Amino acid sequence: MTDHLITPDLIIPDLSGKAVLITGASSGIGAALARAFAAQGAMIGLHYNSNAEAAEAIADEIKASGGKVVTLKADAASSAEMAAAVDQMVQAFGRIDGLINNAGSMIARVAYEEMTDAHYDKVMDVNARSVISTSHAALPHLKKQGGFIINTTSVAARTGGTAGSGVYGSSKAFVGAVTKGMALEFGKYAVRVNAVAPGFIATPFQDNYALPGQAEQVAAAVPLKRAGTSDDCVGAYLFLASDMLSGYITGQTIDVNGGQFMP
Repeated sequence: MTDHLITPDLIIPDLSGKAVLITGASSGIGAALARAFAAQGAMIGLHYNSNAEAAEAIADEIKASGGKVVTLKADAASSAEMAAAVDQMVQAFGRIDGLINNAGSMIARVAYEEMTDAHYDKVMDVNARSVISTSHAALPHLKKQGGFIINTTSVAARTGGTAGSGVYGSSKAFVGAVTKGMALEFGKYAVRVNAVAPGFIATPFQDNYALPGQAEQVAAAVPLKRAGTSDDCVGAYLFLASDMLSGYITGQTIDVNGGQFMP
């Protein structure tokens, strides 16, 4: 499967002109989402932390295609920095219609037996705290006209993770629970909150953290007989972002894992 499969040939009219903030958008799933939402005519807040070169390259690609984008540097683990990124997004586009909380990291593989408070805090801050703090900062803007929040969780939240990734899986399970809680609270503002749980997706995340041979094992074991790609995930996010397609869906998680796990 090739990259950039979501093209203007797929038109979702109600996404055009929407201002969408995507965290963790300099690579992997986030980068694919930035391209896909821009192709639908959305205005993109492209958040990154350390990889400015990659973020600017994606932004240049979007601009070259006639899209609107602003790059936003912030540490997802810092509530203050993410609030500032939200403010910059509003300054650029005057509004926020959607937030995709996609930033995340395993930090490192650490078994529970070897767990430290410092590692626990790092994992939870970037994967869990960031969802709450960024959503909190964006909510006053979303409330003005309604909108959506989509959180990226993981198959690890369903299974408990693999060796040394248990706390990462737990942080993503937290995100799944937060998704439901926010859906209950934010519905009165016409803000829908859902999640996407990717399985084994061939991204830089897996390059950094996959166990030896894990990609091959997953590809052989899943019913679809291959690892996923970032573009395999994009359709679920576009669906959940569109009121036209999913306007009566909130508090749900869509699993995108090739059948790796079937809840």
